[in-house]
Order: sequence, then structure tokens, then C-alpha cells
Amino acid sequence: MLLTDKTAVVYGAGGSIGGAVARTFAREGARVHLVGRTAETLDAVAKDIEAAGGHAETAVLDALDETAVDAHIGSLDAVDISFNLVTRGDVQGVPLVDMPVEDFVRPVETGIRTTFITARAAARRMAEAGSGVVLTLNSGSAHGSPMMGGTGPADAAIDTLVRNLAAELGPRGLRVVGLWAAGVPETLTREKLLAVDSAMDLDEAALQGLLANLAGMRMTRRNPTLAEIAATAAFLASDLAGGITGTFVNVTGGMVPH
Repeated sequence: MLLTDKTAVVYGAGGSIGGAVARTFAREGARVHLVGRTAETLDAVAKDIEAAGGHAETAVLDALDETAVDAHIGSLDAVDISFNLVTRGDVQGVPLVDMPVEDFVRPVETGIRTTFITARAAARRMAEAGSGVVLTLNSGSAHGSPMMGGTGPADAAIDTLVRNLAAELGPRGLRVVGLWAAGVPETLTREKLLAVDSAMDLDEAALQGLLANLAGMRMTRRNPTLAEIAATAAFLASDLAGGITGTFVNVTGGMVPH
């Protein structure tokens, strides 16, 4: 197994991607700490992990609260992997000239704050041991994302933070890596689409049409799956990826060509 005897902290573990990553980390041998704001969703993921023979613990806290994050990290025996998958409150489908400043700024402030707070807390613990991996994820939209509000600027800020952290932490034995993922079918429910874009009130036929359109935008002409994204994250968190840091791994199927 890739992550035997590793301790992983997954922020946003109750979400679609967070839950998939947590389950995969556990299946690969990691002891997983599930962190989020909703006990019910965290408990559901923990039950799945334990039913499969893995080990999971939950902690309800807000990753915007640096005191709570630091206290939780400080309570753990060890931290080998930290993965931030906290939602940012992105608003899309509105021209920038019509968007309220709060909607534009929210994903930038939330994304960079939670990424920084969680990465800093983990890095301080990891540096004591001289090893560890800090992971994060965004949509890879920093190079141009019209009609996506603050998503592009938020992604750009996180991209830059990953590279700067990697440069500073590399000499201390730590790696910092990001993943780009966009339009993952298992995450695109009607409810989740509406939460981001009020115009995306789709029936089943329209949703399937959207997924087909997304597949056509990719070099592979197929949409990546949650399982593929989680498996990539597990590899990047493992010692097999020891030479990878300061960059983003593109799991968009070529939707983002950079």
C-alpha cells in the first residue's frame, strides 16, 4: 500500500472530493483525520472507512479559524500528509461588471486563507520530523476563466502559494503539491451547480448534455472520475512521488492545457 503508517489530515473531508480522497488514503494504509464543519457528513465517511477495515477520526472545526486548526494539529501524534479541500463559496455565471464585490472576493479570501492556515499548521509539525507532504486542489483556472467570477484569481493565488511554500519548505524535507481538477461528474449535482450558478437549474437531460459538453472540451474526450483524482492524490502523497514538489498535477483530462 502507498501510505502505510502515514497520518493524513483531510480538510473538507465531508465533501465529494474530500470523501473520495479520505477513503482512498485509508485504503492505501493511512490513518485519516477527517476535518470539516458538518459532523453528519464526516461521520458518514468515517463509517465507510472503518467498514472497509481502515482507521478514521473526525474533528468538527472551521478551517478559517487558525486557532482551532493549530490546536487540532497540535493534538495529533504525527502529521505526514495535509490536504485542503475546503469549499470557497465561488459564484459563477455572472459577468464581472455585474458581480457584487463580495461574491468576487469571497473565493479568493476563503481559498487563500484556508490553504495558508492549514498548510502552515501542518508544515510546522512536519518540519519537526523533517518530512511531510502538503496538498491542495483547485480548478486550474488561473490562466483565463471568463464568467467564473473570482475562481480564476483564487486559483492563481493558491498556485503561487504552493510554489512559494515548496521553495521555502523543501530544504526542511517537505513537499508542497497541488492538483488541478475541473468538472468532475460525480460532483456536479443539480444542487451543487445551483449553489455556484443560479442559472444552472438543469433537468437530467440538460445535466447529461453539460457532462457531454465538458468531455468534448478535454484532450481525452472523457471526464476524469473521482476515483482517478483520489488515486492521483494518494500517489502524490506517497514516497513514490518524492521528486515532485512546487507544481500542480493536471488531472483535468487536458481541459486546462498549461
